[in-house]
Amino acid sequence: MTVLSAVAVALLLILAFWLRAAGTALNRVPRADALRDSSEGVRGAATVAQLLEERDVIGPAVGVVASALLIICSVLGTVTITADSEEDSALLIALAVGLVVFLLGDLIPRWVGRLNPRRFAYVSSGLLRSAVALGGFANDLLPEGDESEEGFSTPAVDEADDHERELIDSVLEFTETVVREVMTPRPDMVTVDATAGIEELIDISSEEGFSRIPVTSAGDVVGIVILKDLLPMLTEDSRPQSVVEVMRPAEFVPEIKHASTLLTEMQETATHQVIVVDEYGDVAGLVTIEDLLEELVGEIADESDLEEDLVVETEDGWAVDARLPVDDLEKVTGINLPDEEWDTVGGLVLGLAERIPEEGEVFSAAGLDMRVTRMQGRRVSLVHINVNRPTEAE
Repeated sequence: MTVLSAVAVALLLILAFWLRAAGTALNRVPRADALRDSSEGVRGAATVAQLLEERDVIGPAVGVVASALLIICSVLGTVTITADSEEDSALLIALAVGLVVFLLGDLIPRWVGRLNPRRFAYVSSGLLRSAVALGGFANDLLPEGDESEEGFSTPAVDEADDHERELIDSVLEFTETVVREVMTPRPDMVTVDATAGIEELIDISSEEGFSRIPVTSAGDVVGIVILKDLLPMLTEDSRPQSVVEVMRPAEFVPEIKHASTLLTEMQETATHQVIVVDEYGDVAGLVTIEDLLEELVGEIADESDLEEDLVVETEDGWAVDARLPVDDLEKVTGINLPDEEWDTVGGLVLGLAERIPEEGEVFSAAGLDMRVTRMQGRRVSLVHINVNRPTEAE
């Protein structure tokens, strides 16, 4: 009987180890990667992609099954080892068994699951599917408590004012945002060459609508022109002839600098535009104080900003600016989309990708195909959307 019990304990511990490691691995796999691997015929990837459709259920379901296995393992192991032991040593044995079960059944498996998440999740797809089904059934049997122990209702986040909640979320995200994420990338910068004349500078400013323009020479930024500085000079007899005569020194910041820190510094120094450089000192983009404020309060438009069409109809769908709210996209397409965790089309694409997507990648949701056609730094900028109509064979 003792031998059988020991074997049972070992098997239960191995199963709990495997399940806990697989659950950890599964939660670290982006669903977009699983779908891609599934299309390439990787075994287990399809099951993993299916499980990840309801990611919020995985943790509780796997946790219930793993906890049940560990409890049975602890009790059975303690009984087996203390069967012939003296009463004084039983407590120490029980503590030792609990420690071993904790290490081998919870702590170490979590570390193992992080080593190669995708491969481990695919290999364990069958076990995970069974555990999620069993654990989900067990969780469904538990009553959902709507009130706290004191009898008072727990205030829900949804009861907060939407605008205030969005502002709080923006502030929290802003503290973790780095300059690289909000900058205008180098290819999109409007610049003027240091050898250009004043008339060319005026033409560029009039055409692009910017009052501050970086000055470049040999591909590098050497200064910045503020059009306000130029206005008094235009009335003088000796007008400046070149951009170099009116430019100011440019301010440079590293791309990994926190946006919140930069905003404070720009306020203190009354700087409205800075040039962003990468780790090699090359120009990566530029950031204005308006860019930083928009991260907090949303888009800021003035009388000089041109109205942009966030949705442009194409032959096979729509070209959509990633800032478009999901609710507005639903009105355009007539299809209900998931919007629990994101507000904009860009957020929806990021939620489906679960990583920073690349241009040309396609993601699907609720019968819509969303192809990323332009990225701006780490943010999705433009998405082409069309209705995914099944073929007759399907």
